[in-house]
Amino acid sequence: MQKRLTPSSANGNLFAALRAGFPNDLDSVAVETDNGLSYSWRDVERASAMLANLLDSLQLPAGARIAVQVEKSVEAMLLYLATLRAGFVFLPLNPAYQQAELEYFIGNAEPAVVVCTGRNFGWVSKIAFKAGTQYVFTLGEDRSGSLLERAAHCSDQHQVAFKGADDLAAILYTSGTTGRSKGAMLSHGNLLSNALVLKDYWGWRAGDVLIHALPIFHVHGLFVAIHGALLNGSRMIWLGKFDPRLVIEKLPQATVFMGVPTLYVRLLAEPGLTREAVRNMRLFIAGSAPLLIETFTDWQMRTGHTILERYGMSETGMLTSNPYDPGQGARRGGTVGFPLPGVSLRVQDDAGAALATDEIGGIQVKGPNVFKGYWRMPEKTAEEFTADGYFQTGDVGKIDALGYVTIVGRSKDLIISGGYNVYPAEVEGYINELPGVAESAVIGVPHSDFGEVGLAVLTTKPGATLDPLQIISRLKSILANFKVPKQCIVVDALPRNSMGKVQKNVLRERYGAGKP
Repeated sequence: MQKRLTPSSANGNLFAALRAGFPNDLDSVAVETDNGLSYSWRDVERASAMLANLLDSLQLPAGARIAVQVEKSVEAMLLYLATLRAGFVFLPLNPAYQQAELEYFIGNAEPAVVVCTGRNFGWVSKIAFKAGTQYVFTLGEDRSGSLLERAAHCSDQHQVAFKGADDLAAILYTSGTTGRSKGAMLSHGNLLSNALVLKDYWGWRAGDVLIHALPIFHVHGLFVAIHGALLNGSRMIWLGKFDPRLVIEKLPQATVFMGVPTLYVRLLAEPGLTREAVRNMRLFIAGSAPLLIETFTDWQMRTGHTILERYGMSETGMLTSNPYDPGQGARRGGTVGFPLPGVSLRVQDDAGAALATDEIGGIQVKGPNVFKGYWRMPEKTAEEFTADGYFQTGDVGKIDALGYVTIVGRSKDLIISGGYNVYPAEVEGYINELPGVAESAVIGVPHSDFGEVGLAVLTTKPGATLDPLQIISRLKSILANFKVPKQCIVVDALPRNSMGKVQKNVLRERYGAGKP
């Protein structure tokens, strides 16, 4: 049983802070969906209480994990809030994961409860029960399923479980591009500290309305977007799936939009994206993958708005952001801005020495938002932290004279060619500026003489044709020869994960021998 709040104690439960952000008028609209449903703040309060009471009734052990693999819905968000409220640990899983992946995640996390879609109940329940899970419920995006049927019989009054700031609130599994996925353990304090900083830094204000068009199994949609809106008492326009025309239709009713770069590219392809459509918008935020300078400038010209790009990780929440307040500096395309208040960020070489301005090295961070470690991986956790407590992000970047941070790539993506370091993001930046190139990804492939050389995988702009040999020739005139890819391959599309990041691990598997 969870310890309950007493009047003399301070509750560190994240839900308590989010609930305190609700407006006084609980009958006003909190969430409106793309299929005509409307949820009041009172609905959010009552429904999360009923789901929390259901979880409490199961007599789960302290720290029990609630694994959730469902399609996006308001009820899925309410289940997340209920899990926090009851003091258990939320474990979101991408709905696209298949059997082998689910076997790993459920086997590793050993959740007491699994919630899945009705159509997947047969095979998911077999995996769950085999791993020792006690309860498996279903939840459909149409508000169907056994979870809601059971919760309907529970009280709509619930006392928030008492939790300390260091108590575990969620486990997010990393993408696993370098082996098995690792479960990042995030505490109530990690999540709340980040939400409070972003509320101030991004200028959340009374009357803000958020268009929520992101998935909710990831930091961006689940934490950054939802926490921001709830903490500010802001209405959400909830889209089950991203539809660029529907987003544009909803823009005049909103003030804030968060998206991955791919969403901005798709919005720019719509003729309905005009300055009139964004007349009431206050802020456009991009993250989860690099934003091309072309997208950044096209958005400025088309809408009159400058996208705010930021940088974060599953293990840390948000770490840096371009400024919202012009008094703090300009939003500079190609950078991810400054370290957020409370975040200490440094760039070091492989030997652990601090690097000078504009020198490229490993990014390390420390702050109240940084996670507690990897689930059941103490050795891996110890490897990722320095002796003085900095988390080694695995990202490579630099800090300029004004303090702006630029991400150059992932350390695992570094290409060492003939003893020279080649940073793919730098090379990609030049390739993307060449006529006819829509986007590129540079990976390292084995080479008998140099050990490793670059291979560029390109996509073309509509109507354009690319000659790989001409691309290489052009690069030789603007880059040091050791940085120039030895081969170019033109493809229809680059493989991406659900958050829009290019999957270089897939490209390495596909072209690792240096041959298409």
